[in-house]
Amino acid sequence: MPGKSTLCWSPNYPAGGALLKTCSIPSISSRVGKSRSSQYLATSQTVTLVTIAALRNSPRSDRNQMLRQLKLQLYKHGLLGRKKFQIIFQDPYSSLNPRQRVGSLIRTPLDLLDVGTPEERDRKVDELLELVALRPEARNLFPHQFSGGQRQRIGIARALATSPDLIVCDEPVYALDVAIQAQILNLMKDLQDELQLTYLFISHDMGVVSYLCHEVAVMYLGVFVEQGNSKEILKEPLHPYTRILLSAIPKIDPANRSLFDAQKLAGDPPSPINPAPGCRFASRCPHAKEICKSEMPALQSVSKNGMYRRVACHFAGEI
Repeated sequence: MPGKSTLCWSPNYPAGGALLKTCSIPSISSRVGKSRSSQYLATSQTVTLVTIAALRNSPRSDRNQMLRQLKLQLYKHGLLGRKKFQIIFQDPYSSLNPRQRVGSLIRTPLDLLDVGTPEERDRKVDELLELVALRPEARNLFPHQFSGGQRQRIGIARALATSPDLIVCDEPVYALDVAIQAQILNLMKDLQDELQLTYLFISHDMGVVSYLCHEVAVMYLGVFVEQGNSKEILKEPLHPYTRILLSAIPKIDPANRSLFDAQKLAGDPPSPINPAPGCRFASRCPHAKEICKSEMPALQSVSKNGMYRRVACHFAGEI
């Protein structure tokens, strides 16, 4: 059965001049299915995410050699310059070149990847603008002449230019107000159904995830803590961190408020530069025991309501 997945990911950033640990990301692959909201990967191929932490502190000669090797590896796995892989960026303002007209911005992937003839590329730009509900005349304008929501539509059109199978959506509605967020999410959902797209949707907003996604993987401090069917996880999460995330979603209906009362995380996050042994969430978990502080829990399969999900907790299903 086709997989339906979305990754809820908290990125790791350098802090205090030191490098953070590389994220632990298990191999995930699934097939593209009809009318799927979000999936990890098109076809049966596997995307490998590589982080070279040594680049920052390496001598220039070594760094250049490492970059050349990385480039060769990316070419080898078909991930560099790939027509079937695109991205929608978080910030619709900084992701568009202010000196390029919209038509040129959308056409750039087609030119770089040598897709079609020049005449076909021009027609494709008009088709893409129409697909994201923008007028064809918009091709002659500059990004600063559009609103934030319109700029994100331009970013989506650019991502669709090469007819990709996989689109990475890096918090595409984070910088927009709530009303515009709804419009962009509805657009993305319609495009998913119409074009058979695959989304890898990265978000901190569980409300957005609950609306758009069929499969969810929750990450805390660079480690997956729970992964499975979206409806099941949102209805009855098994990991304490997932429960706290869901408790932060505002609920209008009083009948639903008792399901997960608002919870606050105690203490401070552990150091991402040098995390303590054991579960990354142990220092803030209300159910933590001694084993949690000394032994890292594996992401194991747990059966709940006849469905399987993966949970990284020593006491999954017991708390």
